[in-house]
Amino acid sequence: MPHQVEFEPIGRRGPVGEGNTVLTAARTLGVDLVALCDGHGTCGRCKVRLLEGELTAPTAIEDARLSNAERQEGWRLACQARLLGDVRLYVPPESLTTPQRTLVEGQELPTAPEPTVDFVEIHLIPPSLEQLVADAENIRRAVLEAHGQECRQFDLAMLQQASAHLRGNGWEAQAVLRDGECIAALSTKAPHIGLAVDLGTTKVAGYLLDLDSGRTCASAGLMNPQIAYGEDVITRIDRAMRSDAEARHMQALAGQAVDQLAADLTAAIGATPADIVDAVVVGNTAMHHLLLRLPVEQLVMAPFVPAVGDALDVKARDIGLHLAAGAYVHLLPNIAGYVGADHVAMMLGTGIWQASGTVLAIDIGTNTEICLAHHGELTSVSCASGPAFEGAHITHGMRAAVGAIERLSLHEQHILCATIGGASPVGLCGSGILDALAALYQAGVLNATGKMNEHPLVRDSDGQREFVLVPADETNGRAAITLTQRDVRELQLAKGAIRTGITALLRSRQLTDEDLDEVIIAGAFGSYIQVSSAIAIGMLPALPEQMFRQVGNAAGMGSKMALISASQRRIAATVAGRARYLELASLPDFSETFTDSMYLGEYHISLQR
Repeated sequence: MPHQVEFEPIGRRGPVGEGNTVLTAARTLGVDLVALCDGHGTCGRCKVRLLEGELTAPTAIEDARLSNAERQEGWRLACQARLLGDVRLYVPPESLTTPQRTLVEGQELPTAPEPTVDFVEIHLIPPSLEQLVADAENIRRAVLEAHGQECRQFDLAMLQQASAHLRGNGWEAQAVLRDGECIAALSTKAPHIGLAVDLGTTKVAGYLLDLDSGRTCASAGLMNPQIAYGEDVITRIDRAMRSDAEARHMQALAGQAVDQLAADLTAAIGATPADIVDAVVVGNTAMHHLLLRLPVEQLVMAPFVPAVGDALDVKARDIGLHLAAGAYVHLLPNIAGYVGADHVAMMLGTGIWQASGTVLAIDIGTNTEICLAHHGELTSVSCASGPAFEGAHITHGMRAAVGAIERLSLHEQHILCATIGGASPVGLCGSGILDALAALYQAGVLNATGKMNEHPLVRDSDGQREFVLVPADETNGRAAITLTQRDVRELQLAKGAIRTGITALLRSRQLTDEDLDEVIIAGAFGSYIQVSSAIAIGMLPALPEQMFRQVGNAAGMGSKMALISASQRRIAATVAGRARYLELASLPDFSETFTDSMYLGEYHISLQR
């Protein structure tokens, strides 16, 4: 028997079957609750408050994850609570995967346009009883006459549309050719546009480019809709492995994000997705495989190899995208199971592949990839840094939305902070979390091991210490914003993973931090951090700040370069082949290095432990 479920203040309501979890109800009604653990109850992020109605009794997991005060106030975990009748529920902002600031900007390298498609304006002679010429042959003759190029084949979907298009447009069109294949017949007024996409685990950035000039016509970003089914790629891979239907669903979600960007970006310039004749998509190996619905089992089992490493060209329609009739999507090569096409795009976008000295490029995210260029030799590593610096698994962590603390400093007993949008503080986003950790360490609140010491702003709560960053009377009626001892441990794991990757790369070439000529920091989180904070806690080498360069979404910039230039695609394939992959877990001193890397404080890499 279905029950009426209402979510406030979102305004979504509708019938959901009895016995379903509140999380299932939310997904059914289009309410995107944060479910980092895909509904297993381990993340404790899908909190909702029961206002009216009846749910099943709290589970043991809820007893462990929610405080006594929260349970008395009606707070529940959506993944654990099941429907017993009509209910009305309140969803706090921190439980929603609301649209948030998504980084699309980045430093661009000049790239000469060399598109993989040709646009040929054709004027056909209409067939007649005297001239019985098939439409395809008519197009072939017109292209040869206008362009001197032969159409060796025609895309089927293009042919299914071309006849009506020609008759409705006075037998005039733009024939779009790709390697001798006619893939589209467009209006003579249609723009010459392509789509570049950085399909991130958390965020998706899209760019609409003029293929003739290389100019960016529009750009936008959105959250990856897969995030409602798990914050990390392992959870999503696990879901895709359950059944073919689940794999199709994960693919559909990824395609939905690309399609949405295509629609939004073309609308911004008065065009349609059907005008997009070429596309490039980059992402980590898991995102790549989920979009293509390739098998993903081998990505989570040793020796962690991808199903395919080479660059691919697939029809957009074959992966559920709605672009021009015969448009292709180009996917850059993957290097290893956890170093994918986005890393190759980052190397393109930063130009590190042609660095003459010793340069480190760090693309910080849920999975951090690092590349070391040393006199022309490239070595890459993947670090499971996790989503802590994006706010996940942190008590008052959140993504970069309005009200998130993005800058913070501690002066004696006074906290100074700045929030996104200047709103009342709601929680801590990545850059604010990093600042808080650095400020507490530098003030002596945390020692090198991460232990929280006595301080006027330190208190005990639920059996652990926590530092009060913003008291309850300054949060507009919300609970105080704190950094707990457990949060500190999560952050030590994240920063330790990144530092371990850097250390391993330098030691693999018998180098120290003093041998570095430059450190490039890429990615959304990396672009907003204060380098001084990252140095203070030991996440980055203790080098002069002028040696660091924050470049924005380098993977997105690399995808744009590959879109407009066939030469850049060839370079990407060469670069991927040159890169040596270093598997951290196989290193003999991995455990010791990781343990050392969790300590707080500036560090200098040594060749000997």
